[in-house]
Amino acid sequence: MNINPVLVLAPIFLTTELLSLALCLVLASLRSSGLPGVRHWLLANVAVVVYLPLLGLRGIIPDVISIVLANGVVALSAACYYAGCAHFLGQPSRWKYLLGGAVLQVLAVAYWRYGVDSLPLRVMAISAYGAAVCSATAWLMLRHYTGRRNSVHYRLLTGLSCLFAVAQIARSLYFGMLHPAPTNIMLASGWNVLLLCIGAAIMPALSMAAVLMLHEALQTEAEEAANRDFMTGALSRKHLFATGQQFILQAAATRRPLTLLLIDLDHFKAINDTYGHAAGDEVLRAFADMVGEHLRGRDALGRLGGEEFAVLLPDAGVAAAQLVAERLRLRAQQHRVVSSFGECRYSISIGVAGWQGGENFDQLCQRADQALYQAKNGGRNRVHTSQLAPELQAQSA
Repeated sequence: MNINPVLVLAPIFLTTELLSLALCLVLASLRSSGLPGVRHWLLANVAVVVYLPLLGLRGIIPDVISIVLANGVVALSAACYYAGCAHFLGQPSRWKYLLGGAVLQVLAVAYWRYGVDSLPLRVMAISAYGAAVCSATAWLMLRHYTGRRNSVHYRLLTGLSCLFAVAQIARSLYFGMLHPAPTNIMLASGWNVLLLCIGAAIMPALSMAAVLMLHEALQTEAEEAANRDFMTGALSRKHLFATGQQFILQAAATRRPLTLLLIDLDHFKAINDTYGHAAGDEVLRAFADMVGEHLRGRDALGRLGGEEFAVLLPDAGVAAAQLVAERLRLRAQQHRVVSSFGECRYSISIGVAGWQGGENFDQLCQRADQALYQAKNGGRNRVHTSQLAPELQAQSA
């Protein structure tokens, strides 16, 4: 199958140019998001926008621009894309290797144009660098992606990187098997046109996958903001109740214990009256940070409102939860909050309730709240544990 490559590649390269321009606008609009990687991905697409016209002017402008410089620009585009992925994942960019490889590619292209004029060897050098960067990108995503592991966007970017690496290797091998001076018939073959089309789609496709990952990251940030108390970072009341009900379903399915701690900062109004509301906010933040340091990764800290917090302890019975509560009480009693307002000490009261089969989260909260009320009435700065309600005792009998 012989095809006139100009008739096929001209509209494809024009489409690639327009897509890259559109992606430049999209990525430029995302720079204000503060997400890492955006600037490098933007530069990668700007490089493609510059590269394609230079390539299209071959025969009109000097070869040093349309061949050597143009392929240097596309190598820089690949390097910027990898650097964007590395920044997005919080990994080093490895510019030393990226730029070193790009420089070697430019030198190889220059030599095999002006030293020994060989199109196959030029294509092999260009394809080898592209395959190396695509392979490195796929490996980077597989090793260091920490977002939603089932993310279709993550899988898309990784899969595309692997696909394009294979396509670049195939193109390198194809040209390696050609006669040192390939004929127009060879260059116009269907296989060469197909591989060129895949090469033209590399940056737009990878950039679209990157934009999808950025969108997912922004969505995750928005969900996190909605599910967190803006001041302390603890779970919001709404998300805490949803988490609590989820933990109850898990406890019912696995027959594992679940315990709830309700915590209230003692005489918090006096702190606000004495030091000011800004100081009270500082105490709440310091308290939430302190509690977070003493919890396991699967435990959940939420703020119910004001100075009242809740801690969900999955897979922890009442006895273990009492130890946690007492440890938190002692730590709070010793905790000094020092800031511009001076030094402040505080204490906490805690109500403990273990989940019983048949309870929903509201019922569990009611028992923990009654235990907290008794702790406060008993003099504050103490832990009180809820007893099983009579109706639940009858159900369990």
